[in-house]
Amino acid sequence: MEQPGIDPSHRIHLTPFTTLMYDLHTHSTNSDGAYTPTELIRQAGLVGITTLALTDHDSTAGVAEARQAATAIGLHLIPAVEISTTWHDKSVHIVGLGIDPACPVLQQGLHGLQNLRAERAQRMDRQLADYGVPGAMTAVQAMAGTGMVTRTHFARYLVRCGLAASVRDVFDRYLTPGKPGYVATEWASLEAAVHWINTAGGVAVLAHPQRYRLTGTWMRRLLDQFRQVGGRGIEVISGTGSQADTQSSADYAKRYDLLASVGSDFHSPDAVWPKLGRLPPLPEYLTPVWQAWETADSGLGTGVS
Repeated sequence: MEQPGIDPSHRIHLTPFTTLMYDLHTHSTNSDGAYTPTELIRQAGLVGITTLALTDHDSTAGVAEARQAATAIGLHLIPAVEISTTWHDKSVHIVGLGIDPACPVLQQGLHGLQNLRAERAQRMDRQLADYGVPGAMTAVQAMAGTGMVTRTHFARYLVRCGLAASVRDVFDRYLTPGKPGYVATEWASLEAAVHWINTAGGVAVLAHPQRYRLTGTWMRRLLDQFRQVGGRGIEVISGTGSQADTQSSADYAKRYDLLASVGSDFHSPDAVWPKLGRLPPLPEYLTPVWQAWETADSGLGTGVS
């Protein structure tokens, strides 16, 4: 049975994975990725990606290095960021594409989130120590290097200690609500995050919408508010999404007149993470987000390199 209000011609028939020109959601060692920005760019080039966005969590620290590496191999870099927000007690991520990393308003906002991340890491360390896993902070700081300490670093450490079989297993057993290493955090508001992105000349995109496990009613509320505060896009193709997830996101993009984005959410070459360049194409009836910077009157300023 067709969903009410959805044109049957908008049903998606996905083809097998193909090399994708665009990947607009990736991470480096400046947040919780395994590759440095330079390594990430090189790997993207090897799999045929020609336009890539570096979207580290709450940080643009890797953009300059990524831009230099991209220029060297002729790859088009989209300076970007993935901002952590809290909406109705739910963690929701907003990707900012084509931002100006030097924007003071954006950087002030990100600095506050980076402080929250540092505080959360200290609390996670104490809670894990109380649970019988001491010394985690020293190890995860070494793993993170000059980047931020994230939950993924703690997860990798617990796997290394033999306390779980995989990163995903760690999250299930230690780092989700009610588990010993979980720390509730109040991130930026949805309105603030979108404001920072728009002020920095970027396009605000709702990341991996199906991951939040919202009912249809709550997803519509989220998208209503997202549009009201200036959000312009939604990830339709996500490395962690199923075909049903893609169809649902495509329907929302059409219903709310949102630009459609694609992103692997790549973190590392481990089997648990989606791969670079392993995403199906966008449905042809949607407007791709890259039209925002490929059109002369996009208004993105100098954010795109």
